[in-house]
Amino acid sequence: MATRVIIVRHGQSSYNSQQLIQGRCDESVLTEKGTADARQVGATLSSLNIDAVYSSPLQRARTTAELILPYLPKSPPLQVSDNLMEVDLPLWEKLHKSDVATKFPQEYRCWKESPHEFFMTISTPEGMREHFPVLALYQQAQHFWQEILPRHQGGTILIVAHNGINRCLLTSAIGVSPSRYHSIQQSNCCVNVLNFTGGWGDLVQLESLNQTAHLGINLPSPRPPQRGLRLLLVRHGETEWNRVSRFQGGIDVPLNDKGRQQARQAGEFLKDVPINFAVTSPMLRPKETAEIILQFHPNVKLDLEEKLKEINHGLWEGKLESEIKQEYGDLLYEWQNTPDTVQMPEGENLQEVWDRGTAAWDGIAKSMPVSDTELTTGVVVAHDAINKVILCHILGLSPASFWSIKQGNGAVSVIDYCQGLEKAPVLQAMNITSHLSGGILDRTAAGAL
Repeated sequence: MATRVIIVRHGQSSYNSQQLIQGRCDESVLTEKGTADARQVGATLSSLNIDAVYSSPLQRARTTAELILPYLPKSPPLQVSDNLMEVDLPLWEKLHKSDVATKFPQEYRCWKESPHEFFMTISTPEGMREHFPVLALYQQAQHFWQEILPRHQGGTILIVAHNGINRCLLTSAIGVSPSRYHSIQQSNCCVNVLNFTGGWGDLVQLESLNQTAHLGINLPSPRPPQRGLRLLLVRHGETEWNRVSRFQGGIDVPLNDKGRQQARQAGEFLKDVPINFAVTSPMLRPKETAEIILQFHPNVKLDLEEKLKEINHGLWEGKLESEIKQEYGDLLYEWQNTPDTVQMPEGENLQEVWDRGTAAWDGIAKSMPVSDTELTTGVVVAHDAINKVILCHILGLSPASFWSIKQGNGAVSVIDYCQGLEKAPVLQAMNITSHLSGGILDRTAAGAL
């Protein structure tokens, strides 16, 4: 029985506004903006039946949760958990970020580049010891999941916590390494959605990451410095075969009317974004989606990339899922549970899709001229399977994690290479569909690939 988890970061705090490191220091309080944004989150969640609410005991998170609670229909009691405390950085608390970088240059570099290896030597009653903040936080997140998931099977849980612990909750759930701690973004009062298919250790789907449109911010701002490359990864709009769950794969099915509407909505969502280039799969459904989006950017040329074509399902193509189940029941079960082990009959396997999809993505990133002083932004429009393997690739996951990523028709994801292509990119936001539904949940068709 699926359990939905909505994860929110606290509103802007006084330390956030001053660029001070907070950690577990509990002096920081919400600013006026943080208070207003927390109430906006409450209004955004007001149509959802939330069964349980958990927060960190630190006041910036707890106050955010208390501001959200009156908007929730079920009015569940607030439960405070120490396992939602922020990352413990005792030697850096209350310092300005720039001062930390100046006073602790080697340690700060390790924190940014190898967070799983970063440690502080701290004093304890037992003597001096090495404290690994990110590894400890990752373990703390796992303990939280193991503790609370059995209590709420099939329900909807709201968690209000912090930047660091949210990252570890999200990454530990889908199996991303602690080394990728800085590879996902958490904005103040953002919303993330996870879907647990069972208990801890069962499949978990990341439905969305770092949504901020409910705050009037369509796309999160890049981390400073605001330069380098930003890629907006879009899935094509709905087709009739998506709607009825018919496998399309390499068959060139066009958008239906709803899919064209979704493309127009994505175009409106991105119309004020300065776009420098655009690339699409040459198949009809993504190409038309891209062309509709670019109506708001008439000077941008659309390039075609063959390697971005959808997975070839072979003999499954053109069939409904119910038909495939009758003829290929065991293989369909394998595809739904261990997709990396499946060779599609007379089609592709996932590794082949992975190899060409990631090669196309990396090639696009490397081929675009990037300014040292400005942000260069491109749109890449492709398919469900292609987008999933690209996002797994960005997060350091393997093809086995294919089903851990959701991609709705017309959804937008945001990937930044602000530290150059030699550094791991940052997944700023994933599977934004608020421009389609007006809410935080992905309401697009759950049809076949």
